[in-house]
Amino acid sequence: MSFKSRIDILSLEPKLFFKPVIDNYSSLFADTDFFHLLKNSTIIVSLTLLISFALGLPVAYALARFKFKRKEDTAFWVLSLRMAPPMAVVIPYFVIGSLLRVLDTIPALVVVYLTFNVPFVIWSMRSFYEEIPKEIEEAAKLDGLNNFQVFFRISTPLVLNGMAATAILCTILSWNEFAFALFLTGTKARPVSTMVTMFMTFQGVMWGKMAAATVIATIPIIIFTIAARNWLVRGLTFGAVK
Repeated sequence: MSFKSRIDILSLEPKLFFKPVIDNYSSLFADTDFFHLLKNSTIIVSLTLLISFALGLPVAYALARFKFKRKEDTAFWVLSLRMAPPMAVVIPYFVIGSLLRVLDTIPALVVVYLTFNVPFVIWSMRSFYEEIPKEIEEAAKLDGLNNFQVFFRISTPLVLNGMAATAILCTILSWNEFAFALFLTGTKARPVSTMVTMFMTFQGVMWGKMAAATVIATIPIIIFTIAARNWLVRGLTFGAVK
């Protein structure tokens, strides 16, 4: 569709054979701030990914290795945060952001994205930490390492494949997120996932430009996933075979 003219797109009979045009792409770059939105998405996803792992890995390790009261209840509470539908909490987020005067800012959107990425990191990485034999950590403690050193120097390097798989899935979740980005941003911090709404005008839906924007917005994720596919397969099959 991105290579069809408007006449071909609106034709009553679908055209499988047509003369390709690049007008949709040229007008997309000329008439919109597409690269600004793409930059916003890259910054938001990168910050969300780094902070999610910084907060989620210690919690995941603690849930996997330590025993404390109501541990499973705590783990389920973390999971329940991931279950919350976006439309059920977007209005409270909007009100809080309005009161704090942080709407349409990248930090505000990053904080909101953390609410569903951190629980995902915790639950995903907890299973990977549990696959590590405890004997390895016990041997490290006999050599004089404390719990933090065991976590940072022994256990975490052993789950790099799992971290890569989790990072890929978190990146896809953040890049494709639409509801929060649409309601909590205006023009300055708007990510590329909300760009499709810009082509719904009083003259009708600009299907060609919308398709062109969707194609370009999808390419980075496709390239990223293909480049890291080996890590993804290794991470998802970690511990499946002894």
